[in-house]
Amino acid sequence: MKGFLHQLFDYNFYCNKKLIEQCVAMEKVPEKSINLFSHILNAHHRWNKRIVEKPVEFDVWQVHLIESWEEIHYENQRTSFEIITNADDFSKRIDYENSKGRTYANELKDILFHVVNHSTHHRGQILADFRTNGIEPESLDYIFYKR
Repeated sequence: MKGFLHQLFDYNFYCNKKLIEQCVAMEKVPEKSINLFSHILNAHHRWNKRIVEKPVEFDVWQVHLIESWEEIHYENQRTSFEIITNADDFSKRIDYENSKGRTYANELKDILFHVVNHSTHHRGQILADFRTNGIEPESLDYIFYKR
């Protein structure tokens, strides 16, 4: 389980890094893409904080300057790798409160998978937004990453 989750988070890191690099190189990044990528960073941050039981620092839809994306992204990745490396029970239930104040509990493995899946979902929206704005996105498919 640890090995597979490390691979998934490595893939997630790779894709986000590619998007950051592409956006940094752009003269103007579409606003929708900035909002969506900020949301990816915020959600990853918030899930990590829930798992390690520390206060969250970002709102769900807080917008970040592109110049800060890399640092936030790196910290998210570092924390997720520590969580995975130090976990001894991926079926452990994590109690948390969502952004609307409602309480839930899910298994650690499901939360970790959700982080990657959520990021993939919104990266797809960003790539579609790029195309709408005449920007050719890089392919971020998992299979291309594994080749």
